[in-house]
Amino acid sequence: MMTTRILRLSAALFAVLCAVLCAVPPPALARPDDAAAALGRLLFFDASLSEPAGQSCASCHDPARAFVDPDTARPTSKGVDPRRFGSRNSPSPMYMAFSPAFHFDPKEEHYVGGQFWDGRAATLEDQAKAPFLDPLEMANPDKRSVVDKVRRAAYAGMFDRLYGKDALKDVDPAFERISATLAAYERSAEFQPFSSKYDAWLAGKAKLTKQELRGLKLYEDEKKGNCAACHPSQRGPKGEPPLFTDFTYDNLGVPRNPENPFYGQDKAHNPDGARFVDRGLGAAVKKPAEDGKFKVPTLRNIARTAPYMHNGYFRTLRGAVAFYNDRDVRRRCPQDLPEAEALKRRCWPAAEVAANVNKEELGRLGLSEREVDDIVVFLRTLDDGYRK
Repeated sequence: MMTTRILRLSAALFAVLCAVLCAVPPPALARPDDAAAALGRLLFFDASLSEPAGQSCASCHDPARAFVDPDTARPTSKGVDPRRFGSRNSPSPMYMAFSPAFHFDPKEEHYVGGQFWDGRAATLEDQAKAPFLDPLEMANPDKRSVVDKVRRAAYAGMFDRLYGKDALKDVDPAFERISATLAAYERSAEFQPFSSKYDAWLAGKAKLTKQELRGLKLYEDEKKGNCAACHPSQRGPKGEPPLFTDFTYDNLGVPRNPENPFYGQDKAHNPDGARFVDRGLGAAVKKPAEDGKFKVPTLRNIARTAPYMHNGYFRTLRGAVAFYNDRDVRRRCPQDLPEAEALKRRCWPAAEVAANVNKEELGRLGLSEREVDDIVVFLRTLDDGYRK
């Protein structure tokens, strides 16, 4: 009970912090039950829920790094089995509670929302289940093994208090409740504090430097950076702060990452070996016409969440912005090269998936070196935790 009260107090403090720094309310989001969020937090940090024990959700989503992998030595995360690696960069769950359920928008003729890089989980609840059972992550063989571990946890009784007696008795409903509490935690203020310098500036409580203002202007200019086309930066219709993503999917022409350890994965988990091609959304919806598309991430906390893109190809924020600027201007590298070598040789490798590459909104922006720097400096104002 003492742990629950402490966690509730922490959630309240986060809410106060947001209220102080934001003069306008955040986007509409159903406030999670405090008890459910507190229980979800305990699950999130519990390293006994993997097989074998040793990996928690927080292992790859560290709150000290805006909930991304603290191990930046590799572009993708290793599982509880140190010989196994995923194929993708671990995305931050911050602000993902605002992502709509995965769906196809018939008016705009594209897919929107969902979770993961490819939208294969429709909701936060669906997403919360997957890492437990993924052999490249927490590696539990089935739902029962996860539920059994939660039954043995010190906080197991909290499920009965939250959901009623014998809440963990039957495996299927128990597993649903586990995912629901994790989702409740990810809907709490800890994951969406809206406490960046940019938020403070929008609220009239901070001043942007001349370079930051230049970067913002370039960011929003449709004839220059045009970043806001997919990463909206203006307040919503009710004055709510921007989310810096439209939750759609796009193929940016990102190269294969030769440093991705997944290529060396055993055949049981990567039968294609070095020939592996990540189809992204296309594989999730089983439509080749969507191959190569990945979810547009929020740019909030972007300076703290390297490496970038679905495969972690870009280790630096400036390299990613430079790629947006001159992807189609620089010569093509003769082979797959990591970012640093490509920048050194002033070339870009070919896209991992050549079809569907967005050539209308990026690739030939014509930005000068100073303008690229200005945009990068502006992007740093989107990191939460700003203090004067």
